[in-house]
Amino acid sequence: MTIFQKIIDRQIPADIVYEDELCLAFRDISPQAPTHVLVIPKRAIASLASLEAEDAPLLGHLCHTVAKIAKQLGLSNGYRVVVNCGPDGGQSVDHLHFHLLGGRPLQWPPG
Repeated sequence: MTIFQKIIDRQIPADIVYEDELCLAFRDISPQAPTHVLVIPKRAIASLASLEAEDAPLLGHLCHTVAKIAKQLGLSNGYRVVVNCGPDGGQSVDHLHFHLLGGRPLQWPPG
């Protein structure tokens, strides 16, 4: 069981900013920008590489939710969405998650 599943199950506390039947969004405990929220599906999917064709509606819901949260948090001047995939991609938790970053000008390349 991942730390994200424990957050979903309320075994570990988190600063939750959004929740619906399919996903959960909470503030990152090590923020890389003034606004840094993680958006995760409630169903365990290890990474983008693990997605199946039937996951397309869930993925669309997650993307729509990211945009909704960005608006809710006042990120009208722009934001970045990052999905790390695998160890070389910087993924540290084997549960698909979107990083929503904003609140300041973001640099490129990111790292």
